Amino acid sequence: MEMIVRKTADFELTGDGTAPQWQQAEWQPLQRVKGEAGYAANARVLYSERGIYFLVDCEDKQLTCKMTEDFDNIFTEDVVEVFLWPHQPDPFYFEYEISPLGVELPILVGNHEGLGFMGWRPWKYDGDRKTRKATAARGGEKKSMAAVDAWTVEFFIPFALLKGLGGIPARSGDQWRANIYRIDYDAGTTQWCWDPNTGANFHNYRQFGTFKFD
Repeated sequence: MEMIVRKTADFELTGDGTAPQWQQAEWQPLQRVKGEAGYAANARVLYSERGIYFLVDCEDKQLTCKMTEDFDNIFTEDVVEVFLWPHQPDPFYFEYEISPLGVELPILVGNHEGLGFMGWRPWKYDGDRKTRKATAARGGEKKSMAAVDAWTVEFFIPFALLKGLGGIPARSGDQWRANIYRIDYDAGTTQWCWDPNTGANFHNYRQFGTFKFD
């Protein structure tokens, strides 16, 4: 699959997707690839001179999340995940996870055929290398195990954090391999992704879709 990622001026994040800049980006549906929960999930993506923006809207009934510490195993609870592989000659991609409570897990993942993969935490994760993020809930409170109608998340991944990977920063005409996932735990484990070619295997990076930067 392919997505045209349009350019924007930098803007503030509120968590609810109401910033007017988001109107430049079309909603991209995430398709269910595992599980029974029939919720909808949709994403928008933009980029600027400084980094790449994501907005994900997730229908839900309960915020199944209790963890409050960044870098914890938040993928075992409700979460949105993004995978960015800017430079295909190198088997390294960036993974970003965030929960409805705004707890995050940013890691660099190295892959070597037959040797599996391993995630590495960022060093000097502050200043212009730090992500920006915000979350919101609809139809209920934004708190652990709350009943809701949906939750949304906005986050900004700065190119400065990705320094060292090839293809950074993204420029008009560039193409990155990428995917967007959601996991929910209301009815067992349900998974959605933007490009379903990866199936339920998040780390099937050779089957990622393509972001085309406008």
